[in-house]
Amino acid sequence: MNNLDWKINDNFDENIHETFYIFKKVSLVDKYNFYDYIWVMIEWWVSISEALSSIWKKVKNEYFINKLEELKMYISSWDSFSRAMKKIPQVFETSEIAIIEAWETTWTLSTVLLKLSEELKKVHNLRLKIKWALTYPIIIFVFLIIAVLIVMTYVIPAIKPVFETTWVDLPLATLLLINTSNFIRDNFVALIFFFFALFIGFSFYKNTNKWKLAISNFLLNLPLVWNVYRNYILSIFSSNLGSLIWAWVPVVKALTLVSKSINNLEYQNMIIAISESVSKWNRITESMQELDKEWYYFPPDFIQLFTVGEKTASLEQITKKISEQYTKEVDYSLWSLTKWIEPIAILVAWWFVVWFAFAIFWAILKVTQTVG
Repeated sequence: MNNLDWKINDNFDENIHETFYIFKKVSLVDKYNFYDYIWVMIEWWVSISEALSSIWKKVKNEYFINKLEELKMYISSWDSFSRAMKKIPQVFETSEIAIIEAWETTWTLSTVLLKLSEELKKVHNLRLKIKWALTYPIIIFVFLIIAVLIVMTYVIPAIKPVFETTWVDLPLATLLLINTSNFIRDNFVALIFFFFALFIGFSFYKNTNKWKLAISNFLLNLPLVWNVYRNYILSIFSSNLGSLIWAWVPVVKALTLVSKSINNLEYQNMIIAISESVSKWNRITESMQELDKEWYYFPPDFIQLFTVGEKTASLEQITKKISEQYTKEVDYSLWSLTKWIEPIAILVAWWFVVWFAFAIFWAILKVTQTVG
């Protein structure tokens, strides 16, 4: 193997520690393409080490390439695939490692990799739907903010002398507009530093449990959004739990692993509590009903389907059906959310336009009457 096929040298460990990356993130697209490529290679009797030696040509993410180099180094040192993945927790989720570890000894690794690729594609497509639904309102708000800045920093200062030289008692709306413009112009640099400091503070604070819990509560109680968010979480929960059960991971361990894959602290705490209850020989649905008596986290239809899966010992099939059902629910909820958000965004933009037009034209009307 030459350096062109795989970028590794004798000072590999030093290179890993010396390399600095601004964005240390591996997207879902990178990961499901990785699993898909390794699956294809193994199906054609290519070893994992050889597959990793060529995959860097398919990956564009330099940080991911660096981590794959580490993965290959660990596997070349006689680590198993799952054990090597455990040494790179920045990239691979514990649930993914557990699935691979469970099936590694059965010599059906290719099947597991295909399953992981398909599941990650579903999650990615679900996130794309949410992003596309929010794109139009976000564009409206961005252009509105740009328009406000232009009006406040250039338009108002240009026409303000006209009002100041007429000695006319200006309407309240006009005074508010002028004072807001003065505040932004006089404190523009300070405002930039303020928002920059706010961003830095948010970057450090967002990883604390207190902040995560506050955001979790906010999203689960936000009108219009909470239904989409809850359905999204339940879809991911069902999909991940089904994959782990399919891999013969014990239910208690599967629930613990699934809790780590849910990006909501309230649901994480709830699922961990369910896992502890199940470890005491309680059913999953009994634990859900005991801990969530008002069906806030797990709605009645969700629990009913889970009950059927437990009674018929077909949790794997039921969780798959639940995931598909709640993915459809997300689609419907997104459609309803978009129907509400778009008019709200337009209404906010319309309110600013009306305020600006009313403040300017009413003031001009008063000036004209005074001059007349």
